[in-house]
Amino acid sequence: MKYFSSLRLSAAIGALIIGGCGADDDGQTTSTLSTEVVSQTKDSKIFFDDFSYQTLEEMGKNQWKARSETGHPGVSGARWSGDGISFMADAENPENTLLRMTSSTDGRGENTQHTQFCHQRKYLAGTYAARVFFRDEPTSGPDGDQIIETFYTISPLKADMDPDYSEMDFEYLANGGWGEPDNALFATSWETFKLNPFEKDNEYSTKPGSFAGWHTLVLHAADNRIRYFVDGEQFAEHSEHVYPEEPMSINFNLWFTQEGLIDSSELRTYQQEVDWVYHIADEVLSTEQVEQEVRRLRNEQIAFTDTVPDWTPKLESPCGL
Repeated sequence: MKYFSSLRLSAAIGALIIGGCGADDDGQTTSTLSTEVVSQTKDSKIFFDDFSYQTLEEMGKNQWKARSETGHPGVSGARWSGDGISFMADAENPENTLLRMTSSTDGRGENTQHTQFCHQRKYLAGTYAARVFFRDEPTSGPDGDQIIETFYTISPLKADMDPDYSEMDFEYLANGGWGEPDNALFATSWETFKLNPFEKDNEYSTKPGSFAGWHTLVLHAADNRIRYFVDGEQFAEHSEHVYPEEPMSINFNLWFTQEGLIDSSELRTYQQEVDWVYHIADEVLSTEQVEQEVRRLRNEQIAFTDTVPDWTPKLESPCGL
């Protein structure tokens, strides 16, 4: 893997503007890069979506799918539906559009709606990033359900304990769960698992406390290790054992745990917002560099771009487990 350093980019004509020095997410000292750096690297493979849509149908034209497949994870019998995806003006910047996920439950599976959306399965090594808004409380109804708010990558599980399975997760548990009594952020990297009976092979890290509000989440899959960052600070590092082997789709979902529902028949609704998502293949960018690149794309009024090639043949991309 390659870091965007002054040495790496000096060959890109006009690409590098030195503006001083600082520490990147790796703790290494690098040159401060201009917002033009990534765009001037001709072989860069980039995926970016600003979610500047009005409808789910518009979003689908850019290879996004809303999950409709029932099943794991979440509440047994729950419905997964694109009905939970909507678009809204950003209260802090009315010219900006946000994607909102909405999920709800009254404690019964048939009255529970989970929300998930997925992009084409073709992503492997590189930098993944998203700006998301987490909530600690429901937007309506009583509080207390174990709700999972996420940004992650995943490949299909071809068989129980398939060694080539790949998954890397940011998961925020606003009301605790999975051994955490209160709210906590999880970073989980998977080697494989089996559903019934449940057996797992993964590495995970937790950071207790509230993560309500806006956060920039960055994930590096490089040099046979996986590193997770929140707002520029490293949160977790996982080993070669769980490093992804299979191309993955990019996903967001919002769901309830079966074991963590409160004893109430009153409907409660939770929401999570996504501002943008970004990936660059086979390169490692710091949080600052990602944010610079997002600003550049927005300044150029590029709401969506995808130069990450499909695999040959193009892979099927189920939006499910």
